[in-house]
Amino acid sequence: MCGIFSIFSRDGEQIPPQILHGSKHSLRELAYRQSGKQRHRGPDSTGVYVIETEGVAMVHERLRIVGVEMGDQPFVSEDGNIILVANGEIYNYLELSAEIAKKRGFYKPKSDCHVILELYKDYGKDLLQYISGMFAFALYDRRTKEVLIARDPFGIIPMYEGEDAAGNLWVASEMKCLTETCSKVRTFTPGEARFGRVGELKVCWQFEQPWIKEVPRQTCDLALLRANLESAVRSHLKCDVHLGALLSGGVDSSLIASIATKIMRERDPTFRLKTFSVGLKDAPDFQAARHVAKYIDSDHKEIIFEIDDALDGIRDIVYHLETYDVTTVRCSLPMLLLARYIKSTGIKMILSGEGADEIFGGYLYFHKAPNYEDFHEELVKRVRQLHLSDCLRANKVAMAKGVELRVPFLDTGFVNHVMQIRPEDKIPGPLNKFGGEQQKRLEKYVLRAAFADDYLPNDVLWRQKEQFSDGVGYDWIDSIRRVATSHVSDKEFAGAALRFPFNTPTTKEAFYYRCIFAEQFPGESAARTVVRWVPRLDWGCPEDPSGRAQAVHQVNKD
Repeated sequence: MCGIFSIFSRDGEQIPPQILHGSKHSLRELAYRQSGKQRHRGPDSTGVYVIETEGVAMVHERLRIVGVEMGDQPFVSEDGNIILVANGEIYNYLELSAEIAKKRGFYKPKSDCHVILELYKDYGKDLLQYISGMFAFALYDRRTKEVLIARDPFGIIPMYEGEDAAGNLWVASEMKCLTETCSKVRTFTPGEARFGRVGELKVCWQFEQPWIKEVPRQTCDLALLRANLESAVRSHLKCDVHLGALLSGGVDSSLIASIATKIMRERDPTFRLKTFSVGLKDAPDFQAARHVAKYIDSDHKEIIFEIDDALDGIRDIVYHLETYDVTTVRCSLPMLLLARYIKSTGIKMILSGEGADEIFGGYLYFHKAPNYEDFHEELVKRVRQLHLSDCLRANKVAMAKGVELRVPFLDTGFVNHVMQIRPEDKIPGPLNKFGGEQQKRLEKYVLRAAFADDYLPNDVLWRQKEQFSDGVGYDWIDSIRRVATSHVSDKEFAGAALRFPFNTPTTKEAFYYRCIFAEQFPGESAARTVVRWVPRLDWGCPEDPSGRAQAVHQVNKD
């Protein structure tokens, strides 16, 4: 995983110096400087490719994970006509490489993303139907001066597009590279590819599945569910560097760590996965994480943080996240401290459990779902907004410290399988057809039931959902809310609607984060890239996103 940055001239000609944010900067200098704002994403190398006469600059900030020796970008075809910068992981690259080798006679990929360039040679803009993974990329074809830009189905990998005063197209992994030079900034739509000349780009691929528009009717097969998740985890283990796993003690991260351990021990029976937890002293997550670590015999480390240490980073975390959403900010500060520690151990890739709550209905407010149809529609909404919350947080926080985070629950094939399961089998509460009286009300029941055979201790497998910001310690939410609120006077908050007419903050905590964001990313277009994460108010849920605010939450007193 890396950072990408590109500038494409509107007319395919050299960009006049006065457009380049001041005549003192060449196109190469400007591209290198702006991409530098996201250089934390690629601490291992920076690659720059510039075609001055065509007004094209492409920059790649690399974190070496696959193809360590040969995979530096930008990739350029042998004839110099196709240039690619790509961020992410193509999980089926070995299979694709074998197919390419059959056609070419010989082919050895420089890295997993190199297959994108080769597929473009064979299929052009239709290549998206062949790749599976998490990705965002920009490709330039000198022969036609056309551009292909694409992003993975769920937006696991961030990507933004901007337009300057002259109509030139800018693309970057992080918005901070664009706001200084572009009058318009937008989030690039997940599950979409666009192709054509600048100013004439048209959608050439969209991620489409029946579950997006229809309520599914497929019953749950627990054995098939288990096999599909195991397959997803196996594909996500491909890397050429040391790996680890986040282990919060919740069922999602615990299952990923357990499955990964079983797979790795097929090759090496003595393998011990390195796992990591973070929290305040005596955090609810720690006891469960210790239990799992002992059960799977992982090499486990707990990172205990002090509240003040995390609060020091509020401004930093808003800058890295590029959001003012309350839920995302709350969750991210402890995770930033954890990512920093993981990086110090030499680990460059970690597995995580993000995505399970969205596809299985794991958030506690799903207990309030009034019927099957509303439950499924809310799942679809959460999946389609992952790039604005959980995926945004997981990617940007880990990459702020140069660590790649992979999310097997969001493997495209696995998501499609789970989202095709009928809501009757996934909805929490008494309508669930599986299990006994106590367990049938538990969220994510089918996931837990699928792995009831020797994967996790029972008390963890059937542990109620704790949102990450709660699980690190209940005092954390109370403290960050109190400190953020203390920075905002009643007079300032009374003017919230006038100062921020779009996404008007409804609490002083939200107002404080919004003020920081507005200072770091001025302009309305930047503010409009943010969507607030809140439970369904029309289901009778409280607005506070904390899981503890939901009536079904059970405080763990042990």
